[in-house]
Amino acid sequence: MIIVTGGAGFIGSNIVHGLNARGISDILVVDDLGDGRKCLNLADADIRDYADKDDFLRRIQAGEDFGPVEAVFHQGACSSTTEWDGRFVMAVNYEYTKALLAWCTARKTPFLYASSASVYGMGPTFREAREFERPLNMYAYSKFLFDCHLRPQLPTLGSQVAGLRYFNVYGPREQHKGSMASVAWHFHHQLNESGRLRLFEGCDGYGPGEQQRDFIHVDDVVAVNLWLFDNPQVSGIFNVGTGRAQSFNEVARAAINWHKGGGGGIDYIPFPEHLKGRYQSFTEADMGALRAAGYERPFMPVEDGVPRYMEWLARRG
Repeated sequence: MIIVTGGAGFIGSNIVHGLNARGISDILVVDDLGDGRKCLNLADADIRDYADKDDFLRRIQAGEDFGPVEAVFHQGACSSTTEWDGRFVMAVNYEYTKALLAWCTARKTPFLYASSASVYGMGPTFREAREFERPLNMYAYSKFLFDCHLRPQLPTLGSQVAGLRYFNVYGPREQHKGSMASVAWHFHHQLNESGRLRLFEGCDGYGPGEQQRDFIHVDDVVAVNLWLFDNPQVSGIFNVGTGRAQSFNEVARAAINWHKGGGGGIDYIPFPEHLKGRYQSFTEADMGALRAAGYERPFMPVEDGVPRYMEWLARRG
């Protein structure tokens, strides 16, 4: 059996579908379906069982054995960067992950978990080292602190543990995230509604829409997870981006080209005051660690990934 926490969420449900594509359906999905709309991410997936995240935590804290478990993909978290209830975020993101780590290492079960590029704050260097980590919100701090908890243990652990610092992920099955969904998702709906896109004006020395992020398609994120599953000798904390920063304008043009064949326009709106000093105007993953570990597959640029996503959204209506 394989356990996927957050398995009804964005990245988790795509991992479930990635496992299904390999013919694997002996999957226990763990999630919080308080927002029942997330079930739609699994409506076309095959799984063995479902467990509520709180019930699952109680069961692992009690030392329950689930039988042979090939791996745990831990994607569940409070992912809102605007959540400032520190007690809640630390309980859901930090303490929960610590409990799962202990349960997995006691059983020598591979543990692949979601970290975040948000640990780097404003950058400008995005490399997996303490001197470059400056979290700016509770979400980022909870991810950062677990990575710090893990680091001194890595040399002595007898089984695989890998943390994946996701950069700006976009792609299928993120619709439930609402305002937290990717710009590609918002662009698709803005083009359908008005034929025009909205981007921020310039900030931090960047021109209108020229702020740059490392945008990665969720299919590439799944590919990295499954490669680690196939290579249990690989442990560590790894960036998961493309290694190439691209502007919001480039994402916008890719969406417009798919929707309108190059037609459509962009409106630049004032940069929000509450985001000044808290906005990542530039991110670019240093992919040296993952490449050194043996991952060789190329990553999709937005010119390829955004149309792929637009086609999926169009098929799903």
